[in-house]
Amino acid sequence: MRLNLLLLFCLLNLSVSAQMRPRELGIKIGVLPTGKLNAITDVAGVRVGQVTLIEGADIRTGVTAIIPHSGNLFQEKVPAAIYIGNGFGKLAGFSQVEELGTIETPVVLTNTLNVPTASDAIIDWTLGQKGNENVRSVNPVVGETNDAFLNDIRGRHVKKEHVLNALAQAEGGAVQEGNVGAGTGTVCFGWKGGIGTSSRVLSQKLGGYTVGVLVQTNFGGVLKVNGVPVGEELGKYSFKESLDKSSDGSCMMIIATDAPLDARNLKRLAKRVMLGMAQTGGIAANGSGDYVIAFSTANRVLHEAAEPTFSASYLHNDYVSPLFLAAIESTEEAIINSLFMAKTSEGTQRHKVEELPKDKVLEIMRKYGRLKK
Repeated sequence: MRLNLLLLFCLLNLSVSAQMRPRELGIKIGVLPTGKLNAITDVAGVRVGQVTLIEGADIRTGVTAIIPHSGNLFQEKVPAAIYIGNGFGKLAGFSQVEELGTIETPVVLTNTLNVPTASDAIIDWTLGQKGNENVRSVNPVVGETNDAFLNDIRGRHVKKEHVLNALAQAEGGAVQEGNVGAGTGTVCFGWKGGIGTSSRVLSQKLGGYTVGVLVQTNFGGVLKVNGVPVGEELGKYSFKESLDKSSDGSCMMIIATDAPLDARNLKRLAKRVMLGMAQTGGIAANGSGDYVIAFSTANRVLHEAAEPTFSASYLHNDYVSPLFLAAIESTEEAIINSLFMAKTSEGTQRHKVEELPKDKVLEIMRKYGRLKK
C-alpha cells in the first residue's frame, strides 16, 4: 500500500517531459468534436507518409507526403484550391490548381531547396503508375518551409528516394507529429515546431462531414494557446526587443474534407484556415510563406472524359459555414499539437532550439482558468 502511494505521488509530480498532445493534458481547443484519430487521416481514404532525416550534427530535415485517395490520382483527380496567406515561398504547382481547380498528384512537403527534387520524385511516381503509360504532363504539388537554422539546407540532403519512400509508406491511421518528416528542422514561435494534425467531425444535422488539417509549422508571432497569451507570459515573442526576422519562416497547411465542395468553396474553406493560424498568434510576416492547400475527396474528376459534360453534387453555399468553423478549430489545434509534440533539437552550427516548456504552459493555463487545477 505504501509503495503504491509513493508511486502515485511520483506520477502526480512528474514534469511533462514526455510529448503529449494538449487534449491529453486537459487543453480542449474549440467546441466541435474531433475525429477518432484527431488527424487529417480521419477523412476516409487520406494517407500520410513521412521520412525523417537526422544524421550527424548537420542534417535535420525530411519529407511529409499526403495522398488524397488510394486510386490513380492522376486519372481521378480531386477538386482542390490553394490560398496564399503570404507568398514568400516556393510552392510548386499553384497555377494549374488555380486554373483548373483540381489536384492530380500527392501533396509533398519538404524544405525550401529540395522542392525541385520532390517535384522530380512525384513525376517519377506518377509516370510509374499503371494506367499512366501515355501521360505527357504532370503538375506536382510541393510545399516547403525553410529549416536552415537547424539543417544544412545547402547540402540538399533530401533525395528522390526519400520522397518515393515517403509516398510508399503513406497509410491511414495515426500520424506522427513534432520532429518528423518535413517538420524535423522547423522552428515555431521561437520554440521547436514540426508536423501537427487535427480534425473535426460535424453532427449529422450539420451534414456529418469530416475536416482534417495537417501543418508544417515554421513561423513566428506571439503564441497563444486556446486564447491564453502564453508567448507574452513566457517573455518570448517576435519583436520583443528589436525589429528582427524572428517572425519569418513559413507555414504549410493542408486541409482535407469529405464534404462535396467544388474548387470555389474549397478556396473559401482555405481562407478560413488562416484564421486558425491567427488564433495561435501567427502574423503571416513579410518573410513567411503561408499557404493553404485544400481538397475534397467527395467527387473525382476524370482525366479522360467519355462525354463532354458530367454531373456531380456539391454543397450549397448556405451549408458551408459549419465547415469553416471546423477548419479554423482544426488548424488551431494542429499548430498547437506540433509544438506540444516537438522535442528540443540541436543541429547545424551547434544551433539549438528548445521545445515548448509545457510545465510552464500548463501553469499559465491554470492561471487564466483554462485548465483544471
